[in-house]
Amino acid sequence: MSNFRELKVWQKSMELSVAVYRATESLPDREKYGLTSQMRRAAVSIASNIAEGAGRGSNPDFRRFLDIAKGSAFELETQLLISKKLSFINKETANKLQHEIVEIQKMISGLHRTL
Repeated sequence: MSNFRELKVWQKSMELSVAVYRATESLPDREKYGLTSQMRRAAVSIASNIAEGAGRGSNPDFRRFLDIAKGSAFELETQLLISKKLSFINKETANKLQHEIVEIQKMISGLHRTL
């Protein structure tokens, strides 16, 4: 699967990355190198690992990168929950992002099973 751009899970992960960047703009400046940076890196890592795995050319490699992407999704979900508990991100935005993250986690698992 070399054309990762056609994968719905990659497309959704890209949208999530943009949404996380926007949501973290409101985090306090003191979190610039903390939660803001970690959340953005984790979000970008999801789409990046899906793309890299798709480009590897073998199903075992692709599965390995999907595992990494899924791990990044769980990392992002944890960081989002911390941000929500600290009231850095409003509940409505956090709940919407969490729903998207969980959906992506499920999509990654489904894709993994098909390989």
